[in-house]
Amino acid sequence: MKNHLTSRECAEVARLRELSALLGRNPLLVQASTGNTSVKVEGTLWMKASGKWFAHADQDDFFVDLDVSEVQECLRGKNMLEPQPSSKLSLGSIETTMHATLPFPVVVHIHSLNTLAWAVRSDGEAQLSLRLKGLSWQWLPYVPSGLPLALEIERVFSRHPGTNVFVLSNHGLVVCGDSCDSVQALLGEVERRLEIEPRPAPPPDLSLLHELGRSGPWQVPEFARLHGLATDPGCQKILSGGYLYPCQAMFLPTTSPHPYTTGAVTENRGDRFWIVDRAGVLIREDIGRAELEMLTGLAELVARIDPEATLNYLSESQVQHVLSKEASQYLQLAHANSGDCPATS
Repeated sequence: MKNHLTSRECAEVARLRELSALLGRNPLLVQASTGNTSVKVEGTLWMKASGKWFAHADQDDFFVDLDVSEVQECLRGKNMLEPQPSSKLSLGSIETTMHATLPFPVVVHIHSLNTLAWAVRSDGEAQLSLRLKGLSWQWLPYVPSGLPLALEIERVFSRHPGTNVFVLSNHGLVVCGDSCDSVQALLGEVERRLEIEPRPAPPPDLSLLHELGRSGPWQVPEFARLHGLATDPGCQKILSGGYLYPCQAMFLPTTSPHPYTTGAVTENRGDRFWIVDRAGVLIREDIGRAELEMLTGLAELVARIDPEATLNYLSESQVQHVLSKEASQYLQLAHANSGDCPATS
């Protein structure tokens, strides 16, 4: 972090803190430590540091300051994948190059669940062409995070200059603008157009869940919609196809693929949660905040996806790319920065 900020940097960074905190209070937009925000001021890219939580936007180390020209040089040299550990670039997000390549002062990248519910569909681009009509938006087929995504966005933007909304297949949403206020307004409009009412799920078998909970350190979660992962046939059908987005594979590897079986009550135990087929969900008393927020986000997402829609799932090679050494390092940061762990304390 710079020792001395100009008055303009102070004002712009302060406004981005406010916007980041606002996003962090909406679980339909931000889950755990995922997503990133940035503002470019006087040649400096102020960006959410890797693994930081939007809920902690008021902390001094929430942002890292990077030289825009240095990041862009890395992009041109295509050597951003392996920043030196001593370099400040290593403190930024994996999406640092994407933020630097977009010529807007403010860039927000989030994993909006309403957007994802459309972005995992095979007909997602066609569906969004109706709902986002009139906006300067583009659809991007799935590419891995980091340099590949930055290069793809750079290519798309060069063909469609002025684009300020990017829907990332099986990934999320990028919204850009000249100010935090304009980005916040544009994001609100996108969310309004893409909003999906969640599908109601059959109620859980609470008596069975409480009985099972007595056999170990398990408890019934407060968030009722979590049980839809086990009780809603539509959710079961969707999850049985594989991983829908990278964070699912990274944070919740036991929810997919094929976590459900037929017949009587069966179990699919994760390290910190237990999906009981057709009965509901139990969570461990020591579940981490990151895992719980991601599990809650997954439940919110699949309840918004049409079970009859044809979906795109991540391929095995894409999943393996997600579960890389860098992913492991990011998970460590995410858990370390979560604050009040375990989540149920």
